[in-house]
Amino acid sequence: MNWSEHVLKSSGPTSPAGRFVLITGASSGLGEACALHMSRVGFHAVAGVRRPEDGERLRGAATGRLTPVIIDVTDEKSVQAAVHEVSALTGEAGLWGLVNNAGIAVTAPLECVPEELMRRQLDINVIGLVQVIQGFLPLLRAGAGRIVNVSSGLGNVALPYLGAYAASQFAKEALSDTLRRELAPQRIPVVVIQPGAVLTPLWGKMSETGNRALDSAPQAVQELYRDSFLGFMEANETSARSSRTTPDDVARAIFRALVAARPRTRYTVGRDATGSRVLSRLLTDRALDRVFGGTSVWTNLRN
Repeated sequence: MNWSEHVLKSSGPTSPAGRFVLITGASSGLGEACALHMSRVGFHAVAGVRRPEDGERLRGAATGRLTPVIIDVTDEKSVQAAVHEVSALTGEAGLWGLVNNAGIAVTAPLECVPEELMRRQLDINVIGLVQVIQGFLPLLRAGAGRIVNVSSGLGNVALPYLGAYAASQFAKEALSDTLRRELAPQRIPVVVIQPGAVLTPLWGKMSETGNRALDSAPQAVQELYRDSFLGFMEANETSARSSRTTPDDVARAIFRALVAARPRTRYTVGRDATGSRVLSRLLTDRALDRVFGGTSVWTNLRN
């Protein structure tokens, strides 16, 4: 019997059976793996998606209870509509868990990131997260639930060409710390999940967005960064492909955060995420500059 099955068969207050968990950004990647895993181990997974066809595909793939709900975390009306829909679904039981997974990753030299792209990065990863938490906190109180924010190992260190994304992850870490302290008197745990490199559709989107941002810069600026940026993208995608960390590994960490009687404040997933956390605490800024002066971020973190 594996650990998930053991918890599923238990009858304590941390048993997943019959409890509702909402996962945002469940259309693909980590969110999809999490929603399917939660339904498989006994939770009633509420999968937040942006398109009805994604919800139906997830419903067909689920081996347990899974209900899709349309939610765009950047749209206040969409969030409020989802709150009403989930409230009707859960009734007095409320929510046991809110997994904030929706996000994008902008990868480009900061000099080349246009204003609208920077705003979109922060709107989805930061403002959207706050908006969703504000909307669903009453259901979490009703269900004696908890918040799980999916961040990244890049919430520990800011790296070349990932400044916009790292800014959003640093902000997410700060918001999680604040929420954990503000909600402690209400007994609502707030947990951060920090995955390292995991090969998901996000990597293809990162490359496409990064190249588009670089191409939008003046030619003289492009020439300053192009070779090193393209080398960075190639090396790190190769490293991600060789990573042993999978979306299911992240889903299992989220499961642990949801069922632990006293969850840890942070769970790292993968050697690179653990490495970034350790290095950020042990090394000076100048030493970190030297560590990340090359092109392969994830390789440096794993070694």
